[in-house]
Amino acid sequence: MLDASEDFQRQFSGFSCTPHLFKSEINGLKPYLEIPNKTIVFNAEINPKVRLGLRVERFVSEELKQNPEIEILIENYQVRENKHTIGELDCLFLRKKTPIHLEIQFKYYLIDPSLGNDEIDQCIGPMRRDTLNEKLTKLKHKQLPLLFAKETRPLLNELNLKANRFEQYIYFKAQLFMPYGKNITLKQLNPNCIYGFYFNYSELLKFSHCKFYKPKKTDWLLEVSPNVNWLTYENLLPQLKIYEEEKYAPLLWLKYPNGELTKCFVVPW
Repeated sequence: MLDASEDFQRQFSGFSCTPHLFKSEINGLKPYLEIPNKTIVFNAEINPKVRLGLRVERFVSEELKQNPEIEILIENYQVRENKHTIGELDCLFLRKKTPIHLEIQFKYYLIDPSLGNDEIDQCIGPMRRDTLNEKLTKLKHKQLPLLFAKETRPLLNELNLKANRFEQYIYFKAQLFMPYGKNITLKQLNPNCIYGFYFNYSELLKFSHCKFYKPKKTDWLLEVSPNVNWLTYENLLPQLKIYEEEKYAPLLWLKYPNGELTKCFVVPW
């Protein structure tokens, strides 16, 4: 049963089906858009306790490894200065002998039109703790430049490669959620990344006729499926009341009476 255990293949499939957020260069950052030419069976070992971000990095790694044109050189390399970690290189690999530096992101963003006219400025995390704009700035000014830091030279010397030989890309996938009841046309971001909507706790009653399922965090990756233990509005409400008091924004699956399924976030703001 989907509710009962980790299902890495389903999680991998949900990750794999999620589109890249950018179709072309954005703010000087080049997206890595190569698509696997075959269906990948995920059979690598993962500790069930591994958090979502690291799990996604393992999924990307497996995707790369199954490409015969790619040779992975190093993954999750901790760059240190006097025993202090100053950053991490997600992945260095060779593609047809060309050195590639890849930084990996998988995000859930809610579009908040009140934040401005720019789609990138409007993308915010469910708890409003991070923004797409901040993430792109960090990628451009911290994560990608780390390849050229003097602390990275010992690694590159060991690989017999120079930093200026590398091509740098971002592997950036995301699932986007729109304000409930609003139609927004995306121009900068990939519209295929829209996975559902979000609404405030005060609007819960509008969905009292629906059924709900709350996946655990690592199952946020999954494609919505009817084969789960659905809860009625009344059954889920006590748990949601606790989340509201804690100002937590859970991801839910929603099933309408006609059988239509979608993902949604309930937010305290």
